[in-house]
Amino acid sequence: MKTNNQRLALRVIFLGGVGEIGKNMTALELGEDIMIIDCGSTFPGGDMPGVDLVIPDANYLIENRDKVRGIVLTHGHEDHIGGLPYILKDLKVPVYGTQLTIAILEAKLREAKVQANLNVVKPGGVVSLGKSFKVEFVNVSHSIAGSCALSINTPLGLIFHTGDFKVDFTPVKGNIIDLNRIAELGNEGVLLLMCESTNIERAGFSLSESAVGKSINAILQDNTESRVFITTFASNVHRLQQLVDLAEKYKRKVVFAGRSMLNIVDVALSIGEFRINKDIMVDVDDINKYADKELMIITTGSQGEPMSALSRIANDEFGKIQLHYNDLVIISASPIPGNERMVYNVINNLYRHGAKVIYESLAEVHASGHACREEIKLMHSLLKPKFFIPVHGEHRHLKKHADLAISMGMRPSNIIITDIGDVVEVSDRTFRCTERVRSGALLVDGLGVGEVGSLVLRDRKHLAQEGSVSTAVAIDMKSGEILGVDITSRGFAYTQDTDELLNQCKELVKNVLLGTDIKAQEDWNAVKQNIRKEVKNFIFRKTKRSPMIIIQILEV
Repeated sequence: MKTNNQRLALRVIFLGGVGEIGKNMTALELGEDIMIIDCGSTFPGGDMPGVDLVIPDANYLIENRDKVRGIVLTHGHEDHIGGLPYILKDLKVPVYGTQLTIAILEAKLREAKVQANLNVVKPGGVVSLGKSFKVEFVNVSHSIAGSCALSINTPLGLIFHTGDFKVDFTPVKGNIIDLNRIAELGNEGVLLLMCESTNIERAGFSLSESAVGKSINAILQDNTESRVFITTFASNVHRLQQLVDLAEKYKRKVVFAGRSMLNIVDVALSIGEFRINKDIMVDVDDINKYADKELMIITTGSQGEPMSALSRIANDEFGKIQLHYNDLVIISASPIPGNERMVYNVINNLYRHGAKVIYESLAEVHASGHACREEIKLMHSLLKPKFFIPVHGEHRHLKKHADLAISMGMRPSNIIITDIGDVVEVSDRTFRCTERVRSGALLVDGLGVGEVGSLVLRDRKHLAQEGSVSTAVAIDMKSGEILGVDITSRGFAYTQDTDELLNQCKELVKNVLLGTDIKAQEDWNAVKQNIRKEVKNFIFRKTKRSPMIIIQILEV
């Protein structure tokens, strides 16, 4: 006779973070319990005009909300928590994370006017979610304080999710990975490992965070007369701590520029995760009271974001800060894939102003927060999992991670590479991809979530590429007389020839209407379609362009 445990299988549901970098979200379902790991966001692609943010489609979880016992967060980066202000409107469940993670999330939810049940868990702490899950937070090193892997005890066995991690033996502020505990868990037996794959293509070990401080210290020693700008990820509190300590060492005042930088500093100060002598903090309004050699300006904009502080400074759009010849700018970050062009545009503009620019390819001014191949191999060696699913990477990353596991002796049949929407069934004897659930991306546009679909994006891209031609026709319905035709264009070439072209379009519209029994019209859709077709074909013959044609008929 089979026991309940033998009949049950754990369902691992991937809603984000596989086959892509960003919007990480995974759910575990066992019996009547569901737990969620992370709920992130990602940047919109260049093919998503007007979209502010992209978050996971959590429809499956919302439909099964009665089974959801809680959300557990590995750390406070946007690609792991950025979707929560939207998802928590529909999922009223407790959220668990370490102190900085919850503090950052709390500030985001306050801004979004969303209330939630937030709970702080210390590294090493354990949380029970329903009858099926007991989650232990295991301290790891990463580029944000409070990062943890998750050891999830279930009736079927131990599930280990690494979150984002690196192995840093000389971290800032003792943020060291708990390899002892990880080894203990490996000895106890791990049924399934889900391990991040971001840096699987990088050989060796990642650079220690403390090495970045030493490198920037050497640069400051050689540039004592220059004003110093440093941009980095605002969430990297330990990087900020090193920069502030160096500013104090070299008797420089510190200016924080950029909204997210100021927000993170306030949050980290409030929980004691960051410290600064208030005497060295200077408001951006007072920047001109100090000589160049007395200032360090720490800014947002490490990814070249157009509205960030550094981008606006480089474009002479910040107002309160203008670049000086021989300013030193240190970009203490590497471009996220897809952001390279924006970053290089900022660097080029900085050089045009006569600034000196130092970035990752020139000096060790940035350390990745993600494990390289040898660190990933160490994680596999310590945990010795029975089954393995690579996560947190594009498909090529997942494939190379699977190949690494095979090279270390794992059977290919015990590894599954997933796509978003896949459901993997796991038990002691079962490991297979069984089905797909509704999944994908929800596009956030202003206050709207999921309202922008493929048709809207198609129209926006059409407008961006070809422009529009709008035709407004006024008609006297009693007499059938055409009172006027007005044609305007937007984003379409404007020359004297264009004026002539639009005048010809007016005559074309009048001719179409003259061939129509206006008084008998009750539904103008067919007439509009005819006008649209004639105008579109005419413009294409004349210009080889296809602007969006918009028709309005006003009945007077």
